[in-house]
Formats: sequence, C-alpha cells, structure tokens
Amino acid sequence: MSQAISILGTWLQQIALAWLVYRTTGSAFLLGVVTFANQGPILVIAPISGLLADRFDRRRLLIFTQSLAAVQAALLAALTLSGLIQPWHIVTLAILYGIAMGLDAPVRHSLFVEMLADREDLPNAIALNSFLMNAARLVGPSIAGVALLFVSEGTCFALNALSYLAVLWVARTLPAPKRASIGPIAGYAAALKEAAAYAWHEKTIRYLLAIVASTAFFASSYMVLMPVFAKDIFGGGSDTLGFLVGAAGLGAVAGTGYLAARGNPAALSRRLVFTSAMAGLALAAVGLTSQFWLALPLMACVGFGIIVTAASSNMILQSMVPDAKRGRIVSFYAAAFLGVMPLGGLAAGALASQVGAPATAISFGACCFLSGVLLGGRLRKI
Repeated sequence: MSQAISILGTWLQQIALAWLVYRTTGSAFLLGVVTFANQGPILVIAPISGLLADRFDRRRLLIFTQSLAAVQAALLAALTLSGLIQPWHIVTLAILYGIAMGLDAPVRHSLFVEMLADREDLPNAIALNSFLMNAARLVGPSIAGVALLFVSEGTCFALNALSYLAVLWVARTLPAPKRASIGPIAGYAAALKEAAAYAWHEKTIRYLLAIVASTAFFASSYMVLMPVFAKDIFGGGSDTLGFLVGAAGLGAVAGTGYLAARGNPAALSRRLVFTSAMAGLALAAVGLTSQFWLALPLMACVGFGIIVTAASSNMILQSMVPDAKRGRIVSFYAAAFLGVMPLGGLAAGALASQVGAPATAISFGACCFLSGVLLGGRLRKI
C-alpha cells in the first residue's frame, strides 16, 4: 500500500514533467531526451544493484534509494516553484532519478518475495504488487492532468517528494532478511558473469528477457508521444494527456486482474505472444485515429498488453530462478524492461520530430507486433 502511494506521486511527477517540457519547448525530441535521462541509467545500474541486493540488507538499500528519489523530487519542485527551472536542470535531475530507480528496482522486486511464507503464493503476490502499482498508474495521470489546470507543475513535484515518506516509514518496520551471501565484494564481477551465463543458457529466461525488451522499446514509447497527441492531434490540454495515460493505466489494472486469475507460469508463457502483439496493434491503431474517444480504449489495450507481458515474464522468472541468483536475474529483468524503455522513448522522440507522432506510433506499433509474434512463438515452442 505504501508503494501504491509512492507510485501515485511518481505519476503526478511524470505527467507534470512531460507537460512542462512540451508546454515550454514544444519539442518532441526533448521529450525523448528527458524520458531517456529519466530511465536510461537503469540499463547500466540495475545489474550492479542486483549484485548489491544479493549481498546486503535489501531493506536498508530500499531506504537509501527511496530517500535519493525524494531528494530529486524536492529539488525539482524547488527549482520549478522559484521560476529558475531550465531544460538542463530537468535533464540533470532526470538522470539523478534514473540512477535512484536503477538502484531501486531490483532491490524492491526481490525484497517483497522474502515476505512470503509459501512460495506457491508467488504468482499472486506479484499480481497483487502489480495491481497496487497500476491502480496508482490509473489514478495518478488522471489526477495530474486535472490538477495541472489548477496548480503548477512544481506543486505536483512537491507532492511526489512527500509520497516517498510512506515507503520509508514501512521499510523501517520490516525485519532484517536472512539469505545466503554471494561472497566477498572482490567476487562481484565473477558473480555477475555467472548470472549472465545462467540467463543466456536457460532459453526460457533468454527469450523472456528478449520479449520484455522489445515490448518496452516499441510499445512503451507511447509515454513520449502522448503529450504530442494530446495537444496537437486531439487539440486538448493537460487533462487530455492525463486521461490518455490514465486509460493505459486502466488497461494495466485490468491486466493485473487477469494475471491473478491465471497465475500458472506455464499457461502465462503461452499467452505472451498474444499480449505483446496486442500492445503493438493497439498503438498502431492510435496512430491511425484522430478521434479522442476512440484513442482511449485503444490506449487501454496498450496498457493491458504491456503489463501482462512484463508481469507474466516476471512471474515466470521468479518462479524458476534459485534464491542465490534472484537479485541478479531480477536486475536483468529490470534492465530489459525499465532500462530499454527510455531507449525506445529517445528513438520515438527523434522519429516523431521528423515524421510526426502518428507515423511514429504506427511504425513502432507494427514493430512491436512483429517482434511479439516472432519471439512469443519461439517461447511457446520452448
């Protein structure tokens, strides 16, 4: 529940930040740059964090990463409310946020597994975790879009800084975990190499990470494109942006309910080909429509396809990975999903600045559909 509060604050910040950038610069390319800076560091830092998660107290690591994210939001709020904010400030603080999230994701995903008394509850635990986070994803953008009609972007940033207090308070109450160590610090490089070799030789893990990465690169690029659609295609404002992203959140919430009802890992692996392809088709359809009312259900399909693909892959990985390698393998998953996502956003922003947001959505959606069919089909055979 505390994580849901924190994610609610995060979505307030993400929508306000995207609107601030596009409102003040009108640049789709800069939107891509900020998205890349916001999440790009995850690709490099997540594997390192996975090593730390296997070596140290994950509870204390979580307190550190959430504190760092809170400081970033507070600085962003102070600069915006004082009127001193510049594009280079936004990019620099976005990099700081990306570093914090790169450290945080493997720790957080591997920490809550330790709370389970029965590992058979793992699929439903992951589904519940995804539901809480995506419920905030549903509510957060819509609240942010409407809130920006009455308050400034800086106020949204300040509220996000306060939202981290919930996680910090709960993290302090968790008992210290007991786990096997991966050895001394000098063996970190060898430990990372060992986990990478394990992930490569296990074909299921290899193709799961590949389908997660392709879906993140192509389908999740919608975050960069939505401010352009909201303002230029649908002729709306911040509330239009909030409802578009919130519709994707609604689809994600529906996806987590679907996962909770069908949490068998073997069954989920056979459905990945459909969910990834669905996200691609829906995104391409958004690029083809000029009707706001039609874009909303299509965005819900995009959100459904992305979250079911990502969370199903997480369930399967966590069900088959040994405890001693959990933090490192989860870090590869975080890099494939959260780390690849900003690369897609950067590419989408660059392409949209040349050919427009609709053409970019169509081309990225088509690529997501093709990769989902090819990789998902290969995974089904395995």
